[in-house]
Amino acid sequence: MMLLWKQLVLLSIIGCLAAYAQDVLFQGPRWRTEPSDLILPINSPDQEATIRCEAEGNPAPRYRWSLNGTLIDLGGDYRRHMSGGNLIINRLDRDQDTGIYQCTAFNTWGSVLSRRGSLQFAYLDNFKAQTTRSAVNVREGQGVVLLCGPPMHSGELIFAWIFNEYPHFVQQDSRRFISQETGSLYIAKVEPSDVGNYTCVVNNSITKGKVLSSPTPLVLRNDGAMGEYEPKIEVHFPETVPAAKGSTVKLECFALGNPVPEISWRRTSGVPFPSKVKMKNSNAVLEISNFQQEDTGTYECMAENSRGKNAARGRISFHGKRSITMIDGALSIEENLFWECKANGKPKPSYSWLKNGNNLITEGRVQIENGALSIAALNLSDAGMYQCVAENKHGIIYSSAELMVLASPPSFSKNPLKALLKARSGTEVALECKPQASPRAISLWKKGNDILVCYSSHRISLYPNGTLKIANVTRRDAGSYTCIAKNQFGTASTTGKLLITEPTRITQRPTNMEIIVGESIVLPCQITSDPALDVSFSWAFNGQLIDFHGDIDHFDRSVTGDLMIRNIQLNHGGKYVCVINTDVETLSASAILVVKGPPGPPDAVAVEEITDSTAQLSWSPGRDNGSPITGYIIQARTPFTVGWQAVDTVPEVINGNTLTATVVGLNAWVEYEFRVVARNGVGVGEPSPASAKTRTEDAMPDTAPTDVGGGGGTKSELVITWEPVPEELQNGEGFGYIIAFRPLGAVTWTRAVISTPGVAQYIFRNDTIPPFSPFHVKVGAYNNRGEGPFSSIATVFSAEEVPSEAPKSVWGRSVSAAQIEVIWAAFPATPERVLGYEVRFSPYDTKPDTVGKVRISGNYSAVNVTGLKANTQYYLAVCAFNTAGTGPQSTPINATTKNLPMTYPLLPNLSFSCSTLS
Repeated sequence: MMLLWKQLVLLSIIGCLAAYAQDVLFQGPRWRTEPSDLILPINSPDQEATIRCEAEGNPAPRYRWSLNGTLIDLGGDYRRHMSGGNLIINRLDRDQDTGIYQCTAFNTWGSVLSRRGSLQFAYLDNFKAQTTRSAVNVREGQGVVLLCGPPMHSGELIFAWIFNEYPHFVQQDSRRFISQETGSLYIAKVEPSDVGNYTCVVNNSITKGKVLSSPTPLVLRNDGAMGEYEPKIEVHFPETVPAAKGSTVKLECFALGNPVPEISWRRTSGVPFPSKVKMKNSNAVLEISNFQQEDTGTYECMAENSRGKNAARGRISFHGKRSITMIDGALSIEENLFWECKANGKPKPSYSWLKNGNNLITEGRVQIENGALSIAALNLSDAGMYQCVAENKHGIIYSSAELMVLASPPSFSKNPLKALLKARSGTEVALECKPQASPRAISLWKKGNDILVCYSSHRISLYPNGTLKIANVTRRDAGSYTCIAKNQFGTASTTGKLLITEPTRITQRPTNMEIIVGESIVLPCQITSDPALDVSFSWAFNGQLIDFHGDIDHFDRSVTGDLMIRNIQLNHGGKYVCVINTDVETLSASAILVVKGPPGPPDAVAVEEITDSTAQLSWSPGRDNGSPITGYIIQARTPFTVGWQAVDTVPEVINGNTLTATVVGLNAWVEYEFRVVARNGVGVGEPSPASAKTRTEDAMPDTAPTDVGGGGGTKSELVITWEPVPEELQNGEGFGYIIAFRPLGAVTWTRAVISTPGVAQYIFRNDTIPPFSPFHVKVGAYNNRGEGPFSSIATVFSAEEVPSEAPKSVWGRSVSAAQIEVIWAAFPATPERVLGYEVRFSPYDTKPDTVGKVRISGNYSAVNVTGLKANTQYYLAVCAFNTAGTGPQSTPINATTKNLPMTYPLLPNLSFSCSTLS
């Protein structure tokens, strides 16, 4: 079994390392790249090989190489040279260059050997010369194996067979199989068509070379066919197959038999194959890609036909990549070293140790036992690079570590005492004495000029590691303290001052509070402290420090520590902690802030059931935001409403514990959306998301048209009008109007139907309708579900006839330059109704389209025509009118407007003077 490298570890389990070992810089060589195995084609004389080797260290390592254990002299070698640590070989020679290579890296701190890497050359010799191979005689139905017997070679081979002549290659199927392990051709059951010559073709995958064997004749015997027999497995995999992590594993299995056997695979554990496992060549090859630990186990190949079955088993074992753990050590002079080297594998590995690339011999202080290395009383000459070597027949591996032996006087340059150490009265103080020293220094303490004897009392303790502890300190313990460290190489000291302060006390703490959204509060945090202390305040909210620069809109902090929260929001509710930090202690005080606000929006509003006028709703509550929900309001909207409207419900008042309600008073055949709003003692919250749109069921119309009236029109018409029913009140599809009318005093109604919902007028035409005759009229509505109610009855008159007579005794008189009064005789009685009179006028010498009109309603017999031209003769005529139009006009008369009045120019003021002559 291959060596299974679980770990190769160097463990130092002696006392402790030097006090400052973590500061030691290990600078010996350590590997970055080590040689690996190479196999190259032999038929490339100009080919170059590079065997890689690279290490790090300070100073930069140098390198040397060995071949088969002998140092390579590169000085006079024209074919070999180094680039960095890499060995480059030109003009490769199979005899001179084949072998095991190993690299050594070294600097002033020591040397290390690399793992070993082999260099081999791939080649493929020709088959031995022969005229022909012996014929293979076989009966029909019998199985046969044709051996390839590949020639001498190095590198992976690929096998194929030619049948009779090139390029007729044997095609693999359930009856024929070519093993890539042996190269042989297997025919499970020979048929007459198989008779012929078979030539083995061998390809080298590295050199790309190809050689052909001599033909092997396959001949059928003439003593009859072979009877049926059970499968005989001729190709099977080893009992143990080692597999590396991530590799591709191929298992071959093929059987001879009559009838031709079928091949199947399974794991004896019963675990099914994952999808990455593939069956190829009619199941003769099982391929496992990216092999992992879970793929290990026993695999079974089963060959079966009607005569029986046979099986072959083998176990695939897992080995990971070799791993090496490097643990360097830094120990003080005169300390003891113990390093243990462990590796797991079968057979059990043997161990040896190297120092700076040379075998380490057991003698005196140096002992090696069961792979463990121990060195007593280290001295400076023991420093260097050490390697543990573990080896069995499957391989060899090296693990490297650097040993540094330290010798130095005490130094406090890295760990001096703090110049001023503050401590709260009543607490414990620890003064650490941590010099760098090899070997470890002996420490003593002084307070002022007095030496503190190494003892332990009820309050003062001096520990072996040099730490001085004082319990329950008081002001008497204040003062200057000095630690003195000494070893055989020298002495050093460090001094610090201890200051004892009074405890800090919180004088005013924040308290738990309830507050309404939008308000502002101050959470107090006041203290008294020792003047010698530096004090800082911080606040945490729900475990996170408040960023006073990032949220200036809500949070502010006073110099004395108080926290101000402005315009509080719901998300400000939680735990607030005031943290007081001083040089010697940390204190805190906390409070819970409960923020109350209107409820959050309800959720999951759903219409559970709907009729033509009701909807059953359900919802889930939102957050109460610190104040219990006291009730809910349901709102609805339709395509016909402006925004959301509150609706009537059952129960009429929905309390905070109710999560269902029935909406009533809905219109039929209307698409509704609903939402729910919660309220609590603080106010009304945000509405829920809208429910899905849901249409109420249809129903017969329950609303009649309004404003039924009419009248007018032309002769023999009855005009009926109404206000159309809004779409949201039509209650269903197929909506229209039913118009019913009858003459006043009649019993039977005449009905008409209009199927257009938006029409608002109906005209009934009939020559028998008397003019201006009263009718009773009513209008109803209908849809696909039936007829609805009618409107109240209205009285509407049929169309009138125009007046048949012209006014008489028409005359006119001029009233002014712009006005003529026209006078006529009123009708004493006419068969048609007269609603008023119309006077038509036009200047004498104008065209007809310049006629003007003046209309006056009522029973008048005179009217003034105004806006006329002065000193102009006008024709004037009068006619009567009603809703049907105007009747005949009277015989035209004429009248002339008056002249404009005379105007005189203004005279200038004249003055006269009279004098008396004497």
